[in-house]
Amino acid sequence: MQDFHLSEKLAHFNRERIPERVVHAKGAGAFGTFTVTNDITQYTKAKLFSEVGKHTPVLARFSTVGGEKGSADAERDPRGFAIKFYTEEGNWDMVGNNTPVFFLRDPLKFPDFIHTQKRCPANNLKDPYMRWDYWSQSPEALHQVTILYGDRGIPKTHRHMNGYGSHTYSLINADNQRVWVKFHFKTIQGIENLTEAEAAKIKAENPDHATEDLWDAIKDGYFPKWRFCIQVMTEEQAAIHPDNPFDLTKVWQHKDYPLIEVGILELNRNPDNYFAQIEQAAFSPSAIVPGIDFSPDKTLQARVMSYADAHRYRLGTNYQQLPVNLPQCPFATYQRDGAMAYGDNGGETPNYEPNSDPTAPKTNADYIEPPLPLGNVAVARYDHREGNDDYSQTGDLYRLLNEDAKLRLVNSIVGSLAQVPEEIQLRQLCHFFRADVDYGMRLAKGLGINVDTSMLSKETQELKV
Repeated sequence: MQDFHLSEKLAHFNRERIPERVVHAKGAGAFGTFTVTNDITQYTKAKLFSEVGKHTPVLARFSTVGGEKGSADAERDPRGFAIKFYTEEGNWDMVGNNTPVFFLRDPLKFPDFIHTQKRCPANNLKDPYMRWDYWSQSPEALHQVTILYGDRGIPKTHRHMNGYGSHTYSLINADNQRVWVKFHFKTIQGIENLTEAEAAKIKAENPDHATEDLWDAIKDGYFPKWRFCIQVMTEEQAAIHPDNPFDLTKVWQHKDYPLIEVGILELNRNPDNYFAQIEQAAFSPSAIVPGIDFSPDKTLQARVMSYADAHRYRLGTNYQQLPVNLPQCPFATYQRDGAMAYGDNGGETPNYEPNSDPTAPKTNADYIEPPLPLGNVAVARYDHREGNDDYSQTGDLYRLLNEDAKLRLVNSIVGSLAQVPEEIQLRQLCHFFRADVDYGMRLAKGLGINVDTSMLSKETQELKV
């Protein structure tokens, strides 16, 4: 037992497997390039679309939805279609399916639906009763069920199917004008599907046939390609649309909202290591860049939260530091520590904001999302300072104290505040003065700071010292 190489090897072996994805566990992927072929800057300020001919590196992953990691590629099942764009502004993850709609519009039903696609809790067997029991009581699923049991229910390979964002998203241009948008990836290889009989034969002979096909095609130089297109709907059109334009169970008619080509997605490089680059790849709708944004689609709103949470469980809290998930551009966060924190863990820079360090990251206004219109209101990030009085009640409390309590309070604060630079002392004194002039004066005297009394008022933003 003193052979530590033995114990190290066995201990590592016992820990080689990480939790598989709850959905989309079986998948294949490859790297490639997205090339802009058409100018859409009238709709979006996202820099990856800034000029025709621009190239952006990408990672794509295709998957089945309900099966485990060892399941067959030829199952009748929707296919995941996820693209990670490594842009100069950060990563944009387009996390969709090979269908333009889905089985539900209420995110509360997502775990219920997935349970019906998994195994019966009693006998651990796939059970048609579960899925049809659910579907028969969920008419909103009928559109997707019809697609699933139609010809496109079993794609021939990952190369021979379309991809869709499915949800309604938004694009925002340089003037902060918003349009609603749907994303489409049209296979240039052509749509090809399997019959039930063909799929049964393939599953018996090679359950990994689509994984193998993607690998071999790229290895042999037959690089698969897709045309990336968008549908665009203005906010005015959305207001009079006959259906809810954010309903995940419905499409936008192409005759009303024709496809606009944006560019070509090409996959041309196989991964060097499946675990590192495909199994650990983390795609989330929350990964967006300026110029691409969300919509009031309730299911999308839930996915923005739940996907990132799934990655934290499966890969760890620092999953975005893994090389395959790391943005290929300069970036900064205030996140520190946690299992598998890479690099210098932020070094000596502050791990809080706001702070006084001039080298610490500051909010970039270009990344602030414009308000999202919801009915008669516009929803934006909560500004906790707007319209709030942070001083009156503090002043009232101070004035309630007797003299001895005031002396103890001032001495306590002076003892602590004297340990920091004068710049911070002055900034903090401004707040005390706005609460109560006597409060501020006593603290200033305790700190040895002379204050010009002509400058004192609750509205004063700076102290003249």
